[in-house]
Amino acid sequence: MTHAYPPLITALCDPACFPHPVKRVTVLETHISWVLLAGRYAYKIKKPVNLGFLDFSQLSQRHFCCQEEIRLNRRLAPGIYLQVTAIGGSPGQPRINGEPAVEYAVKMRRFAAGKLLDTLLTRGEVTPAHIDSLAETIARFHTGLPANPNADFGSPAAIEAPARQNFQQLLDLVNPEDAASIELLQESCRQAFLATENLFEQRQQSGFIRECHGDLHLGNIVLLRDRPVAFDGIEFSPELRWIDTISDAAFLIMDLLHRGRADLAYRFLNAYLQISGDYAGLGVLRFYLSYRAAVRAKIAGYRFAQTAAESARQECLNYLNLASSSLCPHKPALILTHGLPGCGKSVVSQILLEKHQLIRLRSDVERKRLFGLNPLQKSGSAINSGIYDPQASQKTYQHLLDLAQALLGYGYPVIVDAAFLKHAQRRPFQLLAQNLGIPFVILSIQAQDKVLRQRIRHRQEQGRDASEADLTVLDKTTTGAEALQAEELPYNVILTNNTDGLDGNDQQAAWRELERTLK
Repeated sequence: MTHAYPPLITALCDPACFPHPVKRVTVLETHISWVLLAGRYAYKIKKPVNLGFLDFSQLSQRHFCCQEEIRLNRRLAPGIYLQVTAIGGSPGQPRINGEPAVEYAVKMRRFAAGKLLDTLLTRGEVTPAHIDSLAETIARFHTGLPANPNADFGSPAAIEAPARQNFQQLLDLVNPEDAASIELLQESCRQAFLATENLFEQRQQSGFIRECHGDLHLGNIVLLRDRPVAFDGIEFSPELRWIDTISDAAFLIMDLLHRGRADLAYRFLNAYLQISGDYAGLGVLRFYLSYRAAVRAKIAGYRFAQTAAESARQECLNYLNLASSSLCPHKPALILTHGLPGCGKSVVSQILLEKHQLIRLRSDVERKRLFGLNPLQKSGSAINSGIYDPQASQKTYQHLLDLAQALLGYGYPVIVDAAFLKHAQRRPFQLLAQNLGIPFVILSIQAQDKVLRQRIRHRQEQGRDASEADLTVLDKTTTGAEALQAEELPYNVILTNNTDGLDGNDQQAAWRELERTLK
């Protein structure tokens, strides 16, 4: 049975309509558009519909939104979004690039559907390098955006209203036996909003409401030349894209969590925070994770209402469970790495943050941020001078302490990746953990001298790490390191790291001790 398309779409299924080689035209349809796959290109035509949250009913509105789609998506995917194409002639006999226009299309370069990140993740083909690249792209995109000039966007009222509406709509979509859990989640969400309302105001006043992507999930990211590229951002609603940058990132984090990849979610989050420096965003992240999950629950709820399919109901309930669990703080804990340059502090902390959903603070990165440098910039500082003089080091460790205290207050377990070779550097963190009544660990990472030297040489050759420690620094710190004092020893866990593998029998006791602390 042939699909009943409008005359224009039916006519455009003829390959002869296009001014470039086309063997066959394939039509993809959503509730708001038709996408015609024609040769090397795709033509996206907006449906003349008014759904309340978008209005494409007039040709002028569709033309404007096509222009907006090009403008907005070229920021992240310039190689995909080519131009707005006028379609002239008549609906029955259309002409691509014809005038006067009877319709407009967004002309895009085609890509293989199998390269979408949601598909690749299912196949186990999304790598840590892909996540790091994506985090860097999104963090730099967000930090480069201008702040919102409209005081209505990003206000507490603008944030709370759609969250409340989600639950109202959900209650109309689900079975009566599921309503009680939704009402309970709605109250939890309301309490979470009230608890962070002042933070939403601070975020708005601090300029974090920006013109974001708006729909940043794995199905809207494609791997091109082994680099993740985000596309199909929201063009039809300023309210849905002029949002908090951490809300934009939260969609992707939520999607990874929903797919059972907390390791990649926290890899992305930590890489994003390391580049953006937006650790204050963690104060509202839980709310946004829950909100994003509730929106996806609503979409699944619509499918259930239309089809009565049990799979749609289960998907809705799964998202609701994620929305609920996202509001719950993790068990706070404070872990310090402790060791000489080259011992593998960053490697170990990366493993821990992915496995136990920690937030990591790196001294090498935060030190440079304090002094206006990016992580890979060389400071040109000699030992005990420049950004490494005693005053700069004291300032760096105080900054790490302040950040750790804030993040623990938000309910996140924290690992501080720093050398911590002086008792005066470690002591304030120990007191912080004791005052908060939370688990505290000094993770001493040890390696043979020849291993330390080999790693430092390799790191310098690669030039891809924030650390500037060379062999001279290693010699200096080795002689100047202060042993742990008696009151620190009960919190000390020793991990030997002489090889690339960190799962040997001699290391299992250390991992088990960390597991007990973080559970």
